[in-house]
Amino acid sequence: MAGHSKWANMKHRKARQDAKRVKIFTKLIRELTVSARISPDVDANPRLRTAVAKALLNNMTRDAIDRAIKRGAGEQDGSNYEELVYEGYGPCGVAIVVETLTDNHKRTVADVRSAFTKYGNMGTAGSVSYLFSKKGIISFAPGLSEDQVLDIALEAGAEDVVSHEDGSLEVITSPDSFNDVREALETAKLVADDAEITMVPSVKAEVDAEHVVKFFKLIDMLEDFDDVQNVYHNADIADDVMALVP
Repeated sequence: MAGHSKWANMKHRKARQDAKRVKIFTKLIRELTVSARISPDVDANPRLRTAVAKALLNNMTRDAIDRAIKRGAGEQDGSNYEELVYEGYGPCGVAIVVETLTDNHKRTVADVRSAFTKYGNMGTAGSVSYLFSKKGIISFAPGLSEDQVLDIALEAGAEDVVSHEDGSLEVITSPDSFNDVREALETAKLVADDAEITMVPSVKAEVDAEHVVKFFKLIDMLEDFDDVQNVYHNADIADDVMALVP
């Protein structure tokens, strides 16, 4: 975001997530459970490795992580979850992709549709997803030099290291190399403040002051649904506009 503080926006997002800590733990447990169905072996299952790393980053205990993995591996009873993706538009033409894990798709689609009906427009499959590509993003707060991160990240398989105007850094990876790069950085004592596989937009849609509160009401409503795992968007929000959000 040229001229915008990447780190300020990230801190704002994390503060909003912290306010929903219980729901975040529920979503993390669900992802651990579903990932473990592929294989409970963390070393052999990249998706599970990513889920475990994200759970630890969010201060989930090892015991809770292990219980979720056992549930997914069939050692404990658990629900059958189906992965479904919904797409639509928010205020200012922002493209939104919603990933869900659900044991009741009728409930899930009704919930997602209600949010889009109230604050945006629900689209059909493929209507906005073509604007995004899946990437690993490993983020560092201001304070590290790009040289500290660059050599280690690229040697481990990263695609790029981006330095922002506020001094924060982002390491960009493919989904396949995400865990290798993250672990190489951790081994070098370079511990990220945020690390996730996410959907990166190819174009951005600027959200103005008139619509920013409505935009976040839509995002919050979607994220508050129990079945929703991730909400991705291509909103571009300036610092002074972000400051208007409660």
